[in-house]
Amino acid sequence: MDTQTQAQIYLSDQHGCSQLDFFRSYHGFNFGSYQAEGREPFGALQVLNDDVLMAGHRVCMQVERSTNVVILPLVGGLGYKSDAGKGFLEAGQVLILSLTSGMTYEVSNPYDTETINYLAIWLINSSDKFKVAQQINSFDFQIKNKLFPVFDLADDASFGNTASRAFMGRYEGRQEGIYPIYSGRDKGVATGVFVFVLQGAFEVQNRLLHERDGLALLAIQNGEVEFEALSNDAMLLLLDVPLT
Repeated sequence: MDTQTQAQIYLSDQHGCSQLDFFRSYHGFNFGSYQAEGREPFGALQVLNDDVLMAGHRVCMQVERSTNVVILPLVGGLGYKSDAGKGFLEAGQVLILSLTSGMTYEVSNPYDTETINYLAIWLINSSDKFKVAQQINSFDFQIKNKLFPVFDLADDASFGNTASRAFMGRYEGRQEGIYPIYSGRDKGVATGVFVFVLQGAFEVQNRLLHERDGLALLAIQNGEVEFEALSNDAMLLLLDVPLT
């Protein structure tokens, strides 16, 4: 039994929600007009929004601090435009936009009838080496029963020591996995892990999580996160997050 790890669960049915006729955003943390006790940012992880955008529409966001904005399509592809660049992002790709205070980015749905779904993740970065940039990584959604890297900003000097990394996994029922937290960071920087279940159900560090539930972990026992899929074709995302 893991008695050391500190944890906070963010149940999907308790997420905040912002909604327009053409756009719906579920907020894991306080965002915009949604402000609730116990939903403060988790270290550098300031925003984790689960966004749905209707066909033919676009939405624009602005950052207030130097931020790595991560856009991860889950259903459909999307167009994007920002102060760092523009292009098209397909499922199986992830976009990292490094934007300074006041910069904006736009996400657009290019389809005539199809709705798209994507994650928008904001990770603040206080490094004096931070610079405006964009980066696109590709990965294979079809890999099963192992974790695969989605992005790794921790080893890029331009992102500095306050950067993060993320892994994703797609698992069959009763398959187990272990995620070792990032050990290359300076010892003076505390690290936590945020887990987000994309589909299905998992047990993570003895905590039960269902689809779109989140889990923040601190003081992780033995420096690794243990999990088990409780349903077939279950998917989860793990973010290694600096806390200072």
